[in-house]
Amino acid sequence: MLVSAGGAVAQSFTNIIDPLNTAFTQALGINDSGTIVGYGNSSTFNGFTLTLPSSFTRLNFPTADGGTQVIGISNGGSPTTVGLYVKGGVTNGFANTGGQGGTFTTVDDPGFVFTQLLGINGSGTTAAGYWTHDATGATGQLAGIVTGGPGFTSPTFTGINHQLPSNDNSQATGVNDSGWVVGFYQEGPNSSPVFTGFVDKSGVVSSITVPGSVSTQALGVNDFGEIVGDYTLSDGDMFGFLDKGGVFNTIDPFGSTAVTANGINDLGQIVGFYTAANGNTNGFITVPEPSPWAMMLLGFAGLGFLGYRKVRQGTLKAA
Repeated sequence: MLVSAGGAVAQSFTNIIDPLNTAFTQALGINDSGTIVGYGNSSTFNGFTLTLPSSFTRLNFPTADGGTQVIGISNGGSPTTVGLYVKGGVTNGFANTGGQGGTFTTVDDPGFVFTQLLGINGSGTTAAGYWTHDATGATGQLAGIVTGGPGFTSPTFTGINHQLPSNDNSQATGVNDSGWVVGFYQEGPNSSPVFTGFVDKSGVVSSITVPGSVSTQALGVNDFGEIVGDYTLSDGDMFGFLDKGGVFNTIDPFGSTAVTANGINDLGQIVGFYTAANGNTNGFITVPEPSPWAMMLLGFAGLGFLGYRKVRQGTLKAA
């Protein structure tokens, strides 16, 4: 269910289970065409793209020996995907166009030994992520964005950690076409809250904390400024959330107490993952009730289709 201050909101949840990795699936990103990205297997990551209901296509960096996580996907007929891969124990960011047989590009900040790309905007021009001098990736995380897409063959890395409150670690996890960047930061390993979410609007940073939580992570944002992520309560239970203009809704598929909402598209579809009763990690997608924005988008799509006919007669969010 999805619950807000105003009560329960009708919501449909569908499981996403990688047929090659049925015990562990994370759905991490979704574009406006409904293509989902993620990975299976908790040890050697096995990346995928998914067209519902069950068309899984593998997407793994060719030379990775530790696996690939596909985390973000842009819009368009040939979308760009971003994520991370592990080779020789080193974690690298990557971008891909054209799928498994297309072009893979390593996207690493040259001044650092560890890079992850965790999201991409709809137009495919800008990715969000973080980098650090720590080869394990555990400390000194610095949030930033990367421009130069869709190919990212000559990327430009811009750190945004200096815009955030003083912290030990920070990650940028999502970016939209208006340049909003979302993520989270850690003020200290023993401080409370453990993590604080943020949204950066052209250098104006606002913190995001779900009321009553001891930790909040903002993980994805769409072009309407709707933000998803997860929050943790003092008893350790973790739930997904949807933030619509400061109004928080809890995302809790199938009554789980370990839920992460990781990506959201402009139709309001949300993807993420949760721990099932049998201990497996399953991906999920939500299908929201029709909203004025979604109806508006459908209307625009219809106008575009009519326009196309007239001319012819006289193209899917870590890890």
